[in-house]
Amino acid sequence: MIAANFPWLSVLVAIPAAGAALLGFVPPLRRAAGRVVALVVSLVELALGVYVAASVFDWSAPASYQVYESHLWIPQIGITWSLGVTSLGLVMILLAIGLVPLVLIAGWDEDDAADRGAYPALVLALQAFMVVIFAAYDLTVFYFAFEAMLVPLYLMIGRYGVGDEAARHKAAMKFLLYSLFGGLVMLGGILYVWAIAYQANPDASTFFRMDMLAQLLPTAPDTVQMVVFVTFMVAFAIKAPMVPVHTWLPDTAAVARPGTSVLLVGVLDKIGTFGMIALCLQLTPGAAASAKWVMCVLAVISILWGGLSANGQNDIMRLVSYTSVSHFGFMVLGIFIGSQIALVGAMFYMVAHGVSIAAMFLLSGWLSRRGGTQDMREYVGMQRVTPVLAGLWLVSGLASIALPGLSGFVPEYLVLMGTWSVSGPLALFAVLGVVIAALYVLMPYQRVFTGAPGKGKEELTDLNSRERGVMVPLVAAMLILGIWSAPLVSALTPVASDLGLPTTQVGATAEGSAQ
Repeated sequence: MIAANFPWLSVLVAIPAAGAALLGFVPPLRRAAGRVVALVVSLVELALGVYVAASVFDWSAPASYQVYESHLWIPQIGITWSLGVTSLGLVMILLAIGLVPLVLIAGWDEDDAADRGAYPALVLALQAFMVVIFAAYDLTVFYFAFEAMLVPLYLMIGRYGVGDEAARHKAAMKFLLYSLFGGLVMLGGILYVWAIAYQANPDASTFFRMDMLAQLLPTAPDTVQMVVFVTFMVAFAIKAPMVPVHTWLPDTAAVARPGTSVLLVGVLDKIGTFGMIALCLQLTPGAAASAKWVMCVLAVISILWGGLSANGQNDIMRLVSYTSVSHFGFMVLGIFIGSQIALVGAMFYMVAHGVSIAAMFLLSGWLSRRGGTQDMREYVGMQRVTPVLAGLWLVSGLASIALPGLSGFVPEYLVLMGTWSVSGPLALFAVLGVVIAALYVLMPYQRVFTGAPGKGKEELTDLNSRERGVMVPLVAAMLILGIWSAPLVSALTPVASDLGLPTTQVGATAEGSAQ
């Protein structure tokens, strides 16, 4: 643990929180300049995040919790405001704060004239909670942000979504009920942890800090670990989203703004996989090992079910959301298979997927807005009408299905090779998911973008300069992560090493190829 001489992480939370509060409580400012204020705040946040990564975080010790700060918050029940990040947490924060300004710029002309600036304010509030979650060093702080983020998300889906109002509210309520159920189960696990910690040391000043729990829970009896593991996994499986608790995602993506889907699927759903690593593997390693095969089989089912379901969609936003169900299956497989290199691949996958899925949601949303429908059956020959949009959609899709040279290749390769070193049959079933993935990207591309333009679609416009500008950093990230992946692999490997997972010759080969 490396303490900070300045509360950098708290400042990273405070900047977007202050921006959201300013826009929320000053309606004239929100209506007059809400988008501009939100964009400026998000850019300041991004600049500070980059500074922390470049000048404060010590990359020679990436597995150590750094930029650490701890303050008594509710001393009567042992709760502290404790923040700290490993390389994984910091990378996820950078992903989150990097996508927010792109989301704001991408939706610059989508603001509701009757309540201008409200949506950007909600985005800033969500950004603050995202930073808290990935930096939380106290279990109750993690849970607070885990639940609090549901408020802006519910409004972003139900109030500021697209399409039929009844469908928006139904999807928002379904999302809320799924999330609340998972959160309540997790709360039961946290209360159980408190009881165990209090019984072990009733005079302790805090019961929920990660360093204390890391000493207590891994040595606890198997039944104790399993109770904590199951209660946490219910919440994380819903968030991830894993089959069979994934059905809220396609309904939500179909009615949410593209920017909302970017943040929800690109970042917030990674809370599930992040929690599996930071809490389940770290705090309950015995239970995680006992549940290994159950989790891996569920992961492979998610890979196949998500891919097959994507191939059966006509709604382009639902298609993209189902591809994510499949991708999250790869992440969960890498987390639980018990291979260090597969875990590195899963962590890398969290970042790579965030970039490619952001591009796919934005491009699909722009196409739907131009054509007036999300039904892919209404489009044909769009490559001739919107060639830039078509080309970028294909590049993003190829990145998501792990084309060599793009962001998805290295993490998927690491997960598959790590899985093969442990279980050949599971690896073969996962490879079948790769084949299905090619179908759910290439077949829709052929349906929507090739051929002669359909009637009524010849006059649609291609991406404008603002939209192309949004895509530049996303495409650049896909290329950089695909071609020069060694720095990220090197930064994440010590985090996996600290969990004591076995290494294999596959790991050396995979990392060499990533260079």
